[in-house]
Amino acid sequence: MSGTPSLAEALADGTVVLDGGMSNQLASAGHDLSDELWSARLLAEDPEAVTAAHLAYFDAGADVAITASYQATFEGFARRGTGQDEAAALLALSVECARTAARRSRTSRPLWVAASVGPYGAMLADGSEYRGRYGLSVTELERFHRPRMEVLAAAAPDVLALETVPDTDEAEALLRALRGLGIPAWLSYSAAGDRTRAGQPLEDAFAPAARADEVIAVGVNCCTPEDADQAVALAARVTGKPVVVYPNSGEEWDARARAWTGSPTFTASRVTGWRESGARLIGGCCRVGPETISSIAGTLSR
Repeated sequence: MSGTPSLAEALADGTVVLDGGMSNQLASAGHDLSDELWSARLLAEDPEAVTAAHLAYFDAGADVAITASYQATFEGFARRGTGQDEAAALLALSVECARTAARRSRTSRPLWVAASVGPYGAMLADGSEYRGRYGLSVTELERFHRPRMEVLAAAAPDVLALETVPDTDEAEALLRALRGLGIPAWLSYSAAGDRTRAGQPLEDAFAPAARADEVIAVGVNCCTPEDADQAVALAARVTGKPVVVYPNSGEEWDARARAWTGSPTFTASRVTGWRESGARLIGGCCRVGPETISSIAGTLSR
């Protein structure tokens, strides 16, 4: 959109609403995501469904759409017989799906697109993104991430979402790969208590982002709302940068039963505390849908 401020400028002015979970929105629309590529499979098979999911969040009040590229990697596509060129085209398509949704949205407010860069463990599709410590060096992780980040950056999103990062080695690799791409990013860890999923203190994990000029926000996602409560203030204190926060609903995934259990603990009223602690990019991750995003937008607008 012409005349749209940059996301960094918007964060300097106030709070921006992120979208919710892509997978739960696609599942609620009847799409089968029981595949190693997860929502990324629909980039090849039904990109219009991805656009519709983005549009639902924009219409609910989200200002930022996070693309369906979290689990989209050259390696993951190759396992399905998708060649390098086609995989690159699908990564670029993830950005275009979000742009198309922004054009179709009835709103006149500024809208932005964040290209999702998921962790190495997302490609493995075995849950290791919630453990980290893959046995790879920082250099090897950088070599994995850079080609995908280059393709996504070339598709001209507004920002890269370096998200659900489980440990500091992967964060370092992502920050290295970010250099020279000419595009800003946010860095978001998946946390448990006051530590990364790999067990490192979040205080230490946030620190490198403070020194990276390309990083416009730092925080947590894909954690419980309770974990987010303490992480927001910590990220603000350690980095001095705007904080990004988009936790899960608070329900628990039972891997054996392949079902969600418990009750949501993510309420719209919670976002007020996050904003007071320094959060400027606020939304939801797994199991957070358009209804909750609408409530968040309404709360923040007050």
